[in-house]
Amino acid sequence: MNDFKVLTLNIHKGYSMSKRHFTLDKIKQCLKLSRSNIVFLQEVIGDNERQKDAIPNWSDNNQFEFLADSIWDHFAYGKNAIYEHGHHGNAILSEIPFNRLNNLDVSTMRISQRGILHGQLENGVHLLCTHLGLFKSERRSQIQQLIEYVKTNVGATEPLIIAGDFNDWRRKAHFQLCHELDLVEVYQAQHGHVASTFPAMLPTLTMDRIYVRGFKVSSANVMTSRDWRSISDHCALTADIRLSSSC
Repeated sequence: MNDFKVLTLNIHKGYSMSKRHFTLDKIKQCLKLSRSNIVFLQEVIGDNERQKDAIPNWSDNNQFEFLADSIWDHFAYGKNAIYEHGHHGNAILSEIPFNRLNNLDVSTMRISQRGILHGQLENGVHLLCTHLGLFKSERRSQIQQLIEYVKTNVGATEPLIIAGDFNDWRRKAHFQLCHELDLVEVYQAQHGHVASTFPAMLPTLTMDRIYVRGFKVSSANVMTSRDWRSISDHCALTADIRLSSSC
């Protein structure tokens, strides 16, 4: 497979922006209709004992298995935040099997638990799903950890996709990632600037990104239809990419 449709979305633990509506069923419908080969998700609940009792239509499975079921045969999950009644983190859904998985803890403070989920597919493509912190100081440390991790664990000629919620509205991390890892941000490649994806109802902040290396970008779009805007506090970002012949 050389052609990929990639999507990233912070699913807000399965709630609408106001947290008035539990939207996991609708999230699954939207993801399915996107026809994406690879999906990067953040704020995915792996377990929550309180919500199991409080929400009538809570799935028997964890959220990433529920979303992947009958659409993506392969999935990975990395715990970021662990608490008394459960945990949540990042997830990757894929049509292609994984042959390697790792979850990197990049937390710098107890009140903000963050991680980077790394999966390598059977075809050699590396996938990193990330959710960075809200504070400038923690993001600075997390970006440096991400850069060092990629340089150590991903070969310079191996195809790479890094996607997720970077909380990088000032674009400091953006310039550093592009420069130090030779990455291309998909939306910027198509439109000349990174995408505004937050808040979903009136996106003004550039939070969510998809970076690639070893791919050609054919298209990149922010999903701003009414259905998409109603499922989370973030907009989804999608891209059509093609593996470069040199990889």
